[in-house]
Amino acid sequence: MTLIKSISGIRGTIGGVHGENLTPIDMVKFTAAFARFVCRNGKQHPHIVVGRDARTSGFMVNQVVCGTLQAMGAHVLDIGLSTTPTVELAVTGLKADAGIILTASHNPAQWNALKLLNEKGEFISASEGAWLLDVVDNEDFLFAPIDEIGSYTEVDGWMDKHVEMVLALPLVNREAIANAGFKVAVDAVNSTGGIVIPRMLRALGVEEILELNCEPTGRFAHTPEPLAQNLTDICRYVREQHCDFGVVVDPDVDRLVFVKEDGELFGEEYTLVSVADYILKHTPGPAVSNLSSTRALRDVTQKHGQVYHASAVGEVNVVEKMKEVEAVIGGEGNGGVIYPELHYGRDALVGTALFLTQLAEKKMKCSELKADYPAYFMSKNKIQLTLKTNVDAMLDKIAQRFKEEKVITIDGVKIDFEEGWVHLRKSNTEPIIRVYSEGKTVSEAERLAEMMLKVAAEMM
Repeated sequence: MTLIKSISGIRGTIGGVHGENLTPIDMVKFTAAFARFVCRNGKQHPHIVVGRDARTSGFMVNQVVCGTLQAMGAHVLDIGLSTTPTVELAVTGLKADAGIILTASHNPAQWNALKLLNEKGEFISASEGAWLLDVVDNEDFLFAPIDEIGSYTEVDGWMDKHVEMVLALPLVNREAIANAGFKVAVDAVNSTGGIVIPRMLRALGVEEILELNCEPTGRFAHTPEPLAQNLTDICRYVREQHCDFGVVVDPDVDRLVFVKEDGELFGEEYTLVSVADYILKHTPGPAVSNLSSTRALRDVTQKHGQVYHASAVGEVNVVEKMKEVEAVIGGEGNGGVIYPELHYGRDALVGTALFLTQLAEKKMKCSELKADYPAYFMSKNKIQLTLKTNVDAMLDKIAQRFKEEKVITIDGVKIDFEEGWVHLRKSNTEPIIRVYSEGKTVSEAERLAEMMLKVAAEMM
């Protein structure tokens, strides 16, 4: 069982021992610290938006978090079952001072988490997160007296507002989508995407929608991370039902994967590539992804005569780089699309709408669209950490070992070879080192991964 505290929030498994798992005591401490963070510049009685995914622990966690916020004097705006991007939009839409999303994203059902947003509906920065962690460690809280307890208000309709905002974007072409007559299958892994993705597809004019795992029970029908090994059912379903494509989201609906009409995955790395291709065709400007994302985005960006930039891994780092270079599109290779025309957050709704628009306007099959893009293949592996592992020392040794190659150390170690690359970095959400590699063939990507895993094992 695990509890992970990081600058982006707290994440852990439900139940067990305080300090080792995500217990009510840990939730109270972290929520109280966040309320202090929101009030650190003299703000009195802030308004804080709270939303959650459909996990079975969600209602319990919601009660603890909302009650703690009230006890700290904050006014709670509870938007209920929601998505991560919806909560982000609700923070600014409701003119709130902050937000908390109760979701462990792609983690299995026994996990939950508190993800923290500032007044812009964006994740708090590293320095802000460090300040908050210090408050947690010192238990530096002051709860409100009876006359200062905050209010609690339920606010309905924000997923509908989110859909309306997506449809209002100039580059979302509802008419073309409706005229395309798409037949679409949706796998929302029994969370809130099962509510909002079919709702948005209907609003876009898609009449034939086949729903798989769309009842938001929180009892995930398969491992929720949208990887190939977890998506065999939707792939078979798309092929057998003769769908034009399938849409897959994770439990908090900020990651997006498509299934081609032949039952093969479009590739989570290529979600952002395809959307960026469409955006850059109509809107010149830079594109950004993280160091672990495919080279195909760089190639597509340069095809449109624009400049590609890479950031450290993590949504907050991608957003920071996007703002710095004034990017028109960005995101991460895990299926996360960030379109600043709407907001600075990974958003599967806007990604779906833009992808459908491109497919409809080009009058192409999914497989034909994918064939338009440079072919790269990725291998994603993990190294399980022990308490004795000195990660920083190990990564330093790897950087030295490959110093004759192009080495980037802004986030772990990335070694850029002529025909591919390998990136090793410590995860912020799990006790592992992620090892991503990419090459122009599957065998080349796997060869690079195996080489690096062997080197890492020797150094551990």
